[in-house]
Amino acid sequence: MIKAVIFDLDDTLISEKEFIRSGYKEVARSICEKHELDKKLVYDLLLDTFERDSKNVFNRVLDKLNIDYEKEDIRKLVDIYRGHKPDISLYEDAKCIIETLHGREIKLGIITDGYGVTQRNKLEVLDIDDYFEHIIVTDELGREYWKPHEKAYQVMRNKLELDYEEMVYVGDNVSKDFVTANRLGMNTVFISREEGVYTGTKTKGGYLANLEVRSLIELEKLI
Repeated sequence: MIKAVIFDLDDTLISEKEFIRSGYKEVARSICEKHELDKKLVYDLLLDTFERDSKNVFNRVLDKLNIDYEKEDIRKLVDIYRGHKPDISLYEDAKCIIETLHGREIKLGIITDGYGVTQRNKLEVLDIDDYFEHIIVTDELGREYWKPHEKAYQVMRNKLELDYEEMVYVGDNVSKDFVTANRLGMNTVFISREEGVYTGTKTKGGYLANLEVRSLIELEKLI
């Protein structure tokens, strides 16, 4: 019998690209204040550069703008991006399923990777703590404990006082979300988001979830 559902955060409960757009607005504002440029031009350039290749976006944008910079300048932009209070919201299906499962007294949890300050800012803005028994930001355990390390799953099991077989883990990243949960005996569900950052990632075997859904509303029929 399923007694708990544990969610990933990014591209499971919220849109990672929505967070990226929010962060780039703050980065664009900083660049424009310093160099007297048009904010929309810089913001659009950030998004376009990211869509082409997500690596070293800030360096490449400053190069395109012919702005000289040092490593410290890039670090400051990264800090602005990671540390800003994001303009984000839950996916509609996430909001519905959280309320539904909570109403059925199914225990809820979150295990999320990402830099601690960034993930905590997301959670603060979402204001969903009251729905969840326990939330784990793996960075707060230590960078070495990001998924697929099993520590976060162990902590969650102990906090909820359940067996792994009584828990479901729902995530979007087949490269790390399910391999450990599968090995531990958890039920696993892959949520396929059309605009997800990891959409299209290929894998096989133990890295695959037990089930795939297109909407989190489908969980209601499975639990």
